[in-house]
Amino acid sequence: MHIAVAGNIGAGKTTLTGLLSRHYGWEAKFEDVDENPYLADFYNDMERWAFNLQIYFLNKRLAGIVAIKNAKHHVIQDRTIYEDACIFAKNLHTMGLMSTRDYTNYRSLFDLMMSLVAPPDLIIYLRASVPTLVNQIQKRGREYEVGIRLDYLSKLNDFYTSWINDYDGGKKLIIDVDTVKFSERSEDLSFVIDKIDAELHGLF
Repeated sequence: MHIAVAGNIGAGKTTLTGLLSRHYGWEAKFEDVDENPYLADFYNDMERWAFNLQIYFLNKRLAGIVAIKNAKHHVIQDRTIYEDACIFAKNLHTMGLMSTRDYTNYRSLFDLMMSLVAPPDLIIYLRASVPTLVNQIQKRGREYEVGIRLDYLSKLNDFYTSWINDYDGGKKLIIDVDTVKFSERSEDLSFVIDKIDAELHGLF
């Protein structure tokens, strides 16, 4: 079984991945942002580092999918490969921060990768408003995220909405993080788990 948690920066993907991993006893595959050699540079100069950053993410994400495919156990994944292409790279191109030449090259590579891998059994999308994202970003206090612009988060949210609405690769579950506080309230986490069980096993 392969469950993937998707969502904007600060939506709570890592937190939910950890909670679900403990509940189900499945392996958690976390996004390793602290060792990303491009992220801090990207936030300081997006246009210069956009293509480099997205290629780095694409490479890491594909390696993760291959590892999940070869695993003999169930896995819960923090962030999906779809978000890199359908959200972040697309947004950077739209904002003029990635050239059409680089974006076309990137999308061609992504499309080839997608022809070789299977989608997750379930995608959980954490939907959150910009104020909620900002609040959670500030709480975790990552220095390189201090300069993230509000318009950047807003545009990402727009692309997330389009992507999840159009996604037809498999089962999907949308959780409204503005109201479902799974990290703070045990009853909200139970609500999420019940929704997941219903999608995976048709219990309700």
